[in-house]
Amino acid sequence: MAPRLFFSVGEPSGDLHAANLIREIQSLCPPTQCRGFGGSKMVEVGFDNDFDLTTMAVVGFSEVLPKIREFYRIADRASDIFRSRLVDAVVLVDFPGFNWHIAKRAKRFDIPVIYYCPPQLWAWGGWRVRKVKKYVDQVFSILPFERDWYQQHGVSVEYVGHPFFDEIASRKLDERFIERTRKDETVQVVVLPGSRDREIETVWPMQLEVIRRIHRQHPKVEFLIANYKGSHAIRCREALGHQDRKIPIDFFVGKTSELIEAADCAMMKSGSVSLEMMARGTPAVVLYRISPISYAIVRTLATCSSMTLPNMLAGRTIMPEYLSVGNPEVTIQKVTESMQQLITSKTHRAYYREQLLELAGQYAQPGASRRVAESILRCFPNAMTQSLTAPTAGSTMAA
Repeated sequence: MAPRLFFSVGEPSGDLHAANLIREIQSLCPPTQCRGFGGSKMVEVGFDNDFDLTTMAVVGFSEVLPKIREFYRIADRASDIFRSRLVDAVVLVDFPGFNWHIAKRAKRFDIPVIYYCPPQLWAWGGWRVRKVKKYVDQVFSILPFERDWYQQHGVSVEYVGHPFFDEIASRKLDERFIERTRKDETVQVVVLPGSRDREIETVWPMQLEVIRRIHRQHPKVEFLIANYKGSHAIRCREALGHQDRKIPIDFFVGKTSELIEAADCAMMKSGSVSLEMMARGTPAVVLYRISPISYAIVRTLATCSSMTLPNMLAGRTIMPEYLSVGNPEVTIQKVTESMQQLITSKTHRAYYREQLLELAGQYAQPGASRRVAESILRCFPNAMTQSLTAPTAGSTMAA
Protein backbone atom coordinates (compact mmCIF):
# COMPACT_ATOMS: atom_id res chain seq x y z
CA MET A 1 0.00 0.00 0.00
CA ALA A 2 1.24 3.50 -0.86
CA PRO A 3 2.02 5.70 2.15
CA ARG A 4 -0.48 8.31 3.27
CA LEU A 5 1.35 11.42 4.48
CA PHE A 6 -0.09 14.34 6.41
CA PHE A 7 1.81 17.65 6.01
CA SER A 8 1.58 20.69 8.27
CA VAL A 9 3.20 23.75 6.69
CA GLY A 10 2.49 27.33 7.72
CA GLU A 11 5.14 29.55 6.11
CA PRO A 12 5.39 30.67 2.45
CA SER A 13 8.97 29.34 2.35
CA GLY A 14 7.81 26.06 3.89
CA ASP A 15 5.09 25.82 1.24
CA LEU A 16 7.82 25.96 -1.40
CA HIS A 17 10.07 23.40 0.32
CA ALA A 18 7.18 21.02 0.99
CA ALA A 19 6.04 21.28 -2.64
CA ASN A 20 9.50 20.25 -3.82
CA LEU A 21 9.53 17.38 -1.34
CA ILE A 22 6.10 16.16 -2.45
CA ARG A 23 7.22 16.31 -6.06
CA GLU A 24 10.25 14.12 -5.26
CA ILE A 25 8.16 11.65 -3.23
CA GLN A 26 5.67 11.29 -6.07
CA SER A 27 8.44 10.78 -8.61
CA LEU A 28 9.72 7.86 -6.52
CA CYS A 29 6.34 6.50 -5.45
CA PRO A 30 3.49 8.00 -7.54
CA PRO A 31 0.62 6.44 -5.53
CA THR A 32 1.67 8.30 -2.36
CA GLN A 33 -1.21 10.33 -0.92
CA CYS A 34 -0.33 13.75 0.51
CA ARG A 35 -2.88 15.82 2.43
CA GLY A 36 -3.06 18.17 5.39
CA PHE A 37 -2.37 21.85 6.00
CA GLY A 38 -0.26 23.67 3.40
CA GLY A 39 -0.23 26.32 0.71
CA SER A 40 -0.81 27.00 -2.96
CA LYS A 41 2.52 25.67 -4.20
CA MET A 42 1.83 22.32 -2.55
CA VAL A 43 -1.60 22.22 -4.19
CA GLU A 44 0.04 22.80 -7.58
CA VAL A 45 1.91 19.48 -7.23
CA GLY A 46 -1.18 17.50 -6.24
CA PHE A 47 -1.46 18.12 -2.50
CA ASP A 48 -4.96 17.70 -1.02
CA ASN A 49 -5.23 20.82 1.15
CA ASP A 50 -7.53 20.49 4.16
CA PHE A 51 -6.70 24.06 5.18
CA ASP A 52 -4.44 26.78 3.75
CA LEU A 53 -2.25 27.26 6.81
CA THR A 54 0.03 29.77 5.05
CA THR A 55 -2.75 32.35 5.47
CA MET A 56 -2.07 32.14 9.20
CA ALA A 57 1.66 32.90 9.00
CA VAL A 58 2.60 35.21 11.86
CA VAL A 59 5.79 36.18 13.67
CA GLY A 60 6.15 37.14 17.31
CA PHE A 61 4.09 36.51 20.40
CA SER A 62 1.98 39.65 20.05
CA GLU A 63 0.82 38.54 16.59
CA VAL A 64 0.02 34.97 17.63
CA LEU A 65 -2.22 35.78 20.60
CA PRO A 66 -5.21 37.14 18.62
CA LYS A 67 -5.27 33.94 16.54
CA ILE A 68 -4.90 31.40 19.35
CA ARG A 69 -8.51 30.21 19.17
CA GLU A 70 -8.31 29.73 15.39
CA PHE A 71 -5.06 27.78 15.68
CA TYR A 72 -6.65 25.39 18.18
CA ARG A 73 -9.66 24.92 15.92
CA ILE A 74 -7.36 23.97 13.02
CA ALA A 75 -5.35 21.60 15.23
CA ASP A 76 -8.58 19.90 16.26
CA ARG A 77 -9.29 19.25 12.58
CA ALA A 78 -5.97 17.39 12.43
CA SER A 79 -7.03 15.28 15.42
CA ASP A 80 -10.19 14.27 13.57
CA ILE A 81 -8.13 13.16 10.59
CA PHE A 82 -5.69 11.21 12.77
CA ARG A 83 -8.54 9.56 14.63
CA SER A 84 -9.93 8.27 11.33
CA ARG A 85 -6.67 6.35 10.73
CA LEU A 86 -6.25 7.86 7.27
CA VAL A 87 -2.62 8.85 7.91
CA ASP A 88 0.55 6.73 8.08
CA ALA A 89 3.00 9.51 9.00
CA VAL A 90 3.05 13.23 9.72
CA VAL A 91 5.57 15.57 8.08
CA LEU A 92 6.05 18.94 9.80
CA VAL A 93 7.84 21.82 8.07
CA ASP A 94 9.01 24.76 10.23
CA PHE A 95 6.18 26.73 11.98
CA PRO A 96 6.99 25.24 15.42
CA GLY A 97 4.55 27.24 17.56
CA PHE A 98 1.64 25.51 15.83
CA ASN A 99 3.32 22.30 14.74
CA TRP A 100 4.04 21.24 18.33
CA HIS A 101 0.28 20.81 18.69
CA ILE A 102 0.10 18.73 15.50
CA ALA A 103 2.97 16.51 16.68
CA LYS A 104 1.34 16.02 20.09
CA ARG A 105 -1.97 15.04 18.52
CA ALA A 106 -0.29 12.64 16.08
CA LYS A 107 1.50 10.81 18.89
CA ARG A 108 -1.82 10.30 20.70
CA PHE A 109 -2.71 8.00 17.81
CA ASP A 110 0.79 6.45 17.53
CA ILE A 111 1.44 8.12 14.17
CA PRO A 112 5.16 8.63 13.37
CA VAL A 113 6.22 12.30 13.23
CA ILE A 114 8.93 13.67 10.93
CA TYR A 115 10.25 17.22 11.24
CA TYR A 116 11.77 18.77 8.09
CA CYS A 117 13.29 22.27 8.48
CA PRO A 118 13.09 21.85 12.28
CA PRO A 119 12.78 24.59 14.90
CA GLN A 120 15.93 26.63 15.39
CA LEU A 121 16.28 25.57 19.00
CA TRP A 122 20.03 26.16 18.84
CA ALA A 123 19.24 29.87 18.43
CA TRP A 124 16.69 30.36 21.19
CA GLY A 125 14.52 28.39 23.56
CA GLY A 126 16.76 25.32 23.59
CA TRP A 127 14.71 23.80 26.41
CA ARG A 128 12.07 22.98 23.80
CA VAL A 129 14.22 20.07 22.65
CA ARG A 130 12.26 18.09 25.24
CA LYS A 131 9.24 18.43 22.97
CA VAL A 132 11.22 17.14 20.01
CA LYS A 133 12.39 14.08 21.95
CA LYS A 134 8.85 13.41 23.17
CA TYR A 135 6.82 14.01 20.01
CA VAL A 136 9.17 13.71 16.99
CA ASP A 137 10.60 10.45 15.66
CA GLN A 138 13.00 11.84 13.02
CA VAL A 139 14.48 15.26 12.32
CA PHE A 140 15.87 16.25 8.92
CA SER A 141 18.34 19.03 9.59
CA ILE A 142 19.07 21.68 6.96
CA LEU A 143 22.19 23.20 8.56
CA PRO A 144 25.39 21.39 9.59
CA PHE A 145 25.72 23.03 13.02
CA GLU A 146 22.02 22.40 13.58
CA ARG A 147 22.59 18.66 13.05
CA ASP A 148 25.41 18.73 15.58
CA TRP A 149 23.21 20.50 18.16
CA TYR A 150 20.36 17.99 17.84
CA GLN A 151 22.78 15.05 18.03
CA GLN A 152 24.28 16.42 21.22
CA HIS A 153 20.77 16.51 22.70
CA GLY A 154 20.00 12.90 21.85
CA VAL A 155 17.64 13.48 18.89
CA SER A 156 17.52 11.17 15.87
CA VAL A 157 18.68 13.57 13.15
CA GLU A 158 19.94 13.42 9.56
CA TYR A 159 21.64 16.35 7.82
CA VAL A 160 20.21 16.78 4.31
CA GLY A 161 21.26 20.30 3.34
CA HIS A 162 19.09 23.37 2.84
CA PRO A 163 16.13 22.93 0.45
CA PHE A 164 16.41 26.53 -0.70
CA PHE A 165 19.32 25.46 -2.88
CA ASP A 166 17.09 22.95 -4.66
CA GLU A 167 14.84 25.80 -5.69
CA ILE A 168 17.75 27.96 -6.80
CA ALA A 169 19.28 25.14 -8.85
CA SER A 170 15.99 24.20 -10.55
CA ARG A 171 14.69 27.70 -11.21
CA LYS A 172 15.09 28.84 -14.79
CA LEU A 173 15.75 32.56 -14.80
CA ASP A 174 14.15 34.94 -17.27
CA GLU A 175 17.38 35.99 -18.95
CA ARG A 176 15.63 38.50 -21.20
CA PHE A 177 14.14 40.20 -18.16
CA ILE A 178 17.57 40.34 -16.51
CA GLU A 179 19.12 41.79 -19.67
CA ARG A 180 16.40 44.45 -19.94
CA THR A 181 16.59 45.32 -16.25
CA ARG A 182 20.33 45.42 -15.63
CA LYS A 183 22.03 48.77 -16.19
CA ASP A 184 25.79 49.27 -16.06
CA GLU A 185 25.67 53.06 -15.87
CA THR A 186 23.92 53.26 -12.49
CA VAL A 187 23.79 51.33 -9.23
CA GLN A 188 20.66 49.21 -8.80
CA VAL A 189 19.36 48.12 -5.42
CA VAL A 190 16.88 45.27 -5.09
CA VAL A 191 14.58 45.68 -2.07
CA LEU A 192 12.78 42.73 -0.47
CA PRO A 193 10.04 43.82 1.98
CA GLY A 194 9.09 40.24 2.93
CA SER A 195 6.48 37.63 2.11
CA ARG A 196 4.00 38.22 4.96
CA ASP A 197 1.30 40.87 5.10
CA ARG A 198 2.57 41.97 8.50
CA GLU A 199 6.04 42.63 7.08
CA ILE A 200 4.61 44.97 4.48
CA GLU A 201 3.10 46.93 7.36
CA THR A 202 6.22 47.03 9.53
CA VAL A 203 9.34 46.54 7.40
CA TRP A 204 8.42 48.33 4.18
CA PRO A 205 7.87 51.78 5.80
CA MET A 206 11.39 51.59 7.21
CA GLN A 207 12.85 50.48 3.89
CA LEU A 208 11.01 53.29 2.12
CA GLU A 209 12.50 55.85 4.48
CA VAL A 210 15.98 54.43 3.79
CA ILE A 211 15.26 54.73 0.06
CA ARG A 212 14.27 58.38 0.49
CA ARG A 213 17.48 59.20 2.37
CA ILE A 214 19.67 57.42 -0.16
CA HIS A 215 17.89 59.18 -3.02
CA ARG A 216 18.66 62.58 -1.51
CA GLN A 217 22.38 61.76 -1.55
CA HIS A 218 22.46 59.58 -4.69
CA PRO A 219 19.57 60.57 -6.98
CA LYS A 220 20.61 58.25 -9.82
CA VAL A 221 20.45 55.04 -7.79
CA GLU A 222 17.57 52.83 -8.94
CA PHE A 223 15.42 50.77 -6.56
CA LEU A 224 13.82 47.52 -7.72
CA ILE A 225 11.12 46.31 -5.31
CA ALA A 226 10.67 42.51 -5.33
CA ASN A 227 7.18 41.75 -4.02
CA TYR A 228 5.95 38.28 -3.12
CA LYS A 229 2.44 38.86 -4.46
CA GLY A 230 0.40 41.47 -6.29
CA SER A 231 -1.45 42.71 -3.23
CA HIS A 232 1.88 43.49 -1.59
CA ALA A 233 3.01 45.54 -4.60
CA ILE A 234 -0.23 47.54 -4.43
CA ARG A 235 0.23 48.25 -0.73
CA CYS A 236 3.86 49.25 -1.20
CA ARG A 237 2.89 51.64 -3.98
CA GLU A 238 0.13 53.15 -1.88
CA ALA A 239 2.69 54.05 0.80
CA LEU A 240 4.54 56.35 -1.60
CA GLY A 241 4.11 60.07 -1.02
CA HIS A 242 3.89 62.80 -3.64
CA GLN A 243 7.62 63.55 -3.41
CA ASP A 244 8.48 59.87 -3.83
CA ARG A 245 7.44 60.03 -7.47
CA LYS A 246 10.84 61.58 -8.20
CA ILE A 247 12.63 58.44 -6.99
CA PRO A 248 13.65 55.89 -9.66
CA ILE A 249 11.63 53.05 -8.13
CA ASP A 250 9.84 50.14 -9.80
CA PHE A 251 7.72 47.34 -8.39
CA PHE A 252 7.81 43.71 -9.56
CA VAL A 253 5.94 40.54 -8.65
CA GLY A 254 7.33 37.04 -9.17
CA LYS A 255 10.77 38.22 -10.30
CA THR A 256 12.72 38.04 -7.05
CA SER A 257 15.47 35.73 -8.35
CA GLU A 258 15.95 37.76 -11.51
CA LEU A 259 16.17 40.99 -9.55
CA ILE A 260 18.69 39.51 -7.12
CA GLU A 261 20.76 38.39 -10.10
CA ALA A 262 20.53 41.75 -11.88
CA ALA A 263 21.06 44.14 -8.96
CA ASP A 264 24.35 45.42 -7.59
CA CYS A 265 23.27 45.04 -3.97
CA ALA A 266 20.19 44.48 -1.83
CA MET A 267 18.23 45.68 1.17
CA MET A 268 16.18 42.81 2.53
CA LYS A 269 13.97 41.60 5.32
CA SER A 270 15.60 38.81 7.32
CA GLY A 271 14.69 35.37 6.01
CA SER A 272 15.82 32.28 4.13
CA VAL A 273 16.09 34.29 0.90
CA SER A 274 19.42 35.44 2.35
CA LEU A 275 20.69 32.06 1.10
CA GLU A 276 19.81 33.06 -2.45
CA MET A 277 21.73 36.29 -1.95
CA MET A 278 24.64 34.12 -0.89
CA ALA A 279 24.29 31.71 -3.81
CA ARG A 280 24.13 34.54 -6.35
CA GLY A 281 26.82 36.62 -4.63
CA THR A 282 24.63 39.69 -4.13
CA PRO A 283 25.80 41.86 -1.20
CA ALA A 284 22.93 42.74 1.13
CA VAL A 285 21.97 44.62 4.26
CA VAL A 286 19.41 42.83 6.43
CA LEU A 287 16.60 44.49 8.36
CA TYR A 288 14.09 43.00 10.76
CA ARG A 289 11.48 44.49 13.05
CA ILE A 290 9.61 42.98 15.99
CA SER A 291 7.33 44.34 18.67
CA PRO A 292 8.70 45.35 22.08
CA ILE A 293 6.72 42.51 23.70
CA SER A 294 8.21 39.90 21.36
CA TYR A 295 11.69 41.35 21.82
CA ALA A 296 11.43 41.26 25.62
CA ILE A 297 10.53 37.57 25.50
CA VAL A 298 13.02 36.53 22.82
CA ARG A 299 15.83 38.44 24.49
CA THR A 300 15.59 36.20 27.53
CA LEU A 301 15.59 33.01 25.43
CA ALA A 302 18.00 33.76 22.56
CA THR A 303 21.37 32.01 22.48
CA CYS A 304 22.37 33.08 18.97
CA SER A 305 24.00 36.42 18.15
CA SER A 306 22.88 36.53 14.49
CA MET A 307 19.54 36.27 12.68
CA THR A 308 20.99 35.83 9.17
CA LEU A 309 21.87 32.34 7.91
CA PRO A 310 24.96 33.27 5.83
CA ASN A 311 26.40 35.01 8.90
CA MET A 312 25.70 31.91 10.98
CA LEU A 313 27.36 29.65 8.42
CA ALA A 314 30.37 31.94 8.09
CA GLY A 315 30.74 32.58 11.80
CA ARG A 316 31.17 36.29 11.04
CA THR A 317 29.23 39.18 9.53
CA ILE A 318 29.16 39.14 5.75
CA MET A 319 25.65 40.62 5.63
CA PRO A 320 25.24 43.60 7.99
CA GLU A 321 22.05 43.03 9.97
CA TYR A 322 19.88 45.30 12.09
CA LEU A 323 17.00 44.50 14.40
CA SER A 324 14.45 47.27 15.00
CA VAL A 325 12.39 47.50 18.19
CA GLY A 326 10.34 50.52 19.22
CA ASN A 327 11.39 53.83 17.63
CA PRO A 328 12.78 52.86 14.19
CA GLU A 329 14.92 55.98 13.67
CA VAL A 330 18.23 54.56 14.92
CA THR A 331 17.86 51.41 12.82
CA ILE A 332 16.84 53.38 9.72
CA GLN A 333 19.97 55.51 10.02
CA LYS A 334 22.25 52.49 10.49
CA VAL A 335 20.72 50.68 7.51
CA THR A 336 21.08 53.86 5.42
CA GLU A 337 24.79 54.12 6.29
CA SER A 338 25.45 50.46 5.47
CA MET A 339 23.58 50.72 2.18
CA GLN A 340 25.50 53.86 1.24
CA GLN A 341 28.75 51.96 1.72
CA LEU A 342 27.61 49.33 -0.76
CA ILE A 343 26.27 51.90 -3.20
CA THR A 344 29.31 54.17 -3.27
CA SER A 345 32.12 51.59 -3.26
CA LYS A 346 32.64 48.97 -5.97
CA THR A 347 35.48 47.60 -3.87
CA HIS A 348 33.14 47.17 -0.92
CA ARG A 349 30.61 45.32 -3.06
CA ALA A 350 33.29 43.15 -4.65
CA TYR A 351 34.66 42.15 -1.24
CA TYR A 352 31.30 40.98 0.06
CA ARG A 353 30.47 39.30 -3.23
CA GLU A 354 33.67 37.26 -3.01
CA GLN A 355 32.93 36.31 0.60
CA LEU A 356 29.39 35.21 -0.27
CA LEU A 357 30.42 33.13 -3.27
CA GLU A 358 33.16 31.44 -1.26
CA LEU A 359 30.59 30.48 1.36
CA ALA A 360 28.19 29.32 -1.36
CA GLY A 361 30.89 27.00 -2.68
CA GLN A 362 30.85 25.22 0.68
CA TYR A 363 27.11 25.01 1.35
CA ALA A 364 24.99 25.82 -1.73
CA GLN A 365 24.55 22.20 -2.80
CA PRO A 366 21.15 21.04 -4.11
CA GLY A 367 19.55 17.66 -3.41
CA ALA A 368 17.90 18.10 0.00
CA SER A 369 14.38 17.36 -1.26
CA ARG A 370 15.48 14.12 -2.91
CA ARG A 371 17.37 12.94 0.15
CA VAL A 372 14.41 13.54 2.44
CA ALA A 373 12.01 11.83 0.02
CA GLU A 374 14.21 8.75 -0.10
CA SER A 375 14.54 8.59 3.67
CA ILE A 376 10.79 8.94 4.23
CA LEU A 377 9.94 6.24 1.70
CA ARG A 378 12.44 3.84 3.26
CA CYS A 379 10.03 3.76 6.21
CA PHE A 380 7.53 2.13 3.82
CA PRO A 381 9.51 -0.69 2.12
CA ASN A 382 6.51 -2.06 0.23
CA ALA A 383 5.94 1.30 -1.42
CA MET A 384 9.49 1.88 -2.61
CA THR A 385 10.00 1.84 -6.35
CA GLN A 386 13.02 0.47 -8.14
CA SER A 387 14.36 3.98 -8.49
CA LEU A 388 15.13 3.95 -4.79
CA THR A 389 17.40 0.93 -5.09
CA ALA A 390 19.81 2.79 -7.34
CA PRO A 391 21.99 5.60 -5.93
CA THR A 392 21.05 9.10 -7.03
CA ALA A 393 23.39 11.97 -7.68
CA GLY A 394 24.17 13.73 -4.44
CA SER A 395 22.40 11.11 -2.33
CA THR A 396 24.91 11.72 0.42
CA MET A 397 26.14 15.04 1.69
CA ALA A 398 29.22 15.71 3.70
CA ALA A 399 28.92 18.10 6.57
